[in-house]
Amino acid sequence: MEDRSSMGLNEPNEAVAEQESGVTGGPDGPDTGLPTPGDQPGPLGGGDLAGGLDGQGGGEPGSTRDPLPAGLPDGAFVAKFVIAVDGPAGSGKSSVSRAAARALGFGYQDTGAAYRALAWHALEQRVDLDDAAAVLASWDTFDYEIGTDPDAYFVRVNGTDVTDAIRTPEVTAAVAHIAKLPEVRQRLVQLFRNVMRKAEGRGIITEGRDITTVVAPDAEVRILLTADESVRMARRSAEVTTQSAAETSAALARRDAADAKVVDFMNAADGVTTLDSTDLDFDQTVQAVVDLARATGH
Repeated sequence: MEDRSSMGLNEPNEAVAEQESGVTGGPDGPDTGLPTPGDQPGPLGGGDLAGGLDGQGGGEPGSTRDPLPAGLPDGAFVAKFVIAVDGPAGSGKSSVSRAAARALGFGYQDTGAAYRALAWHALEQRVDLDDAAAVLASWDTFDYEIGTDPDAYFVRVNGTDVTDAIRTPEVTAAVAHIAKLPEVRQRLVQLFRNVMRKAEGRGIITEGRDITTVVAPDAEVRILLTADESVRMARRSAEVTTQSAAETSAALARRDAADAKVVDFMNAADGVTTLDSTDLDFDQTVQAVVDLARATGH
């Protein structure tokens, strides 16, 4: 049986259907936020998910080129229970989502990794990040894979493991140039949806920015995970050992300020459940996500 625990994409530069704007997916990547006794995931063998946007064209069943069944809207999730987790930096989206996925037996998608991976790829290609056309052209050679098994997370670009490389300060600085381009966000929305469709298992938790409103507005469970600003800054400072507390807090504040220009990540949209973790520890927050899923029958 094909291993579908890793999602690889190599999408050609096709015309992209008009999509919603907004910083989708959260370019800061894994947002551990809440402290957790985390074990580092090991690599898992990559699968193949060949190109195509919007489910167009032919191809293997379940691939991005496989057409959506008749009657389903673009971005619909085929036979998949989806939990969408949104929220500000430092709220714990990644660590909580990954642990909840493990508890539920679901897959896990970190959407921020795609922004970082594309930024890493552009830097490797020596692309002028201020040249939007050049950044978009780099998409043609962007072969992206991500592990969706919560116990075997990895990120690969063109076969190279970049799980750690995309967390460097250089990549972090480059992400803003990538995330501000509407065309990039549009393509990544489709990438995220394709990963959700392809992932093995009965469900998947996808986390990032704008996940509940743009990427997965029809998810069965939609959660805005948040916490007081001081708590989020303290949590982020505790986990980032390469910066002082002041530097980490300033970076988080800059990120929130920049993203606030394009998306409201502090107020839940209609149908989205707000989960405030200010007074919750890590295990309690994970359990709250699991309880929300089980309340719907999972």
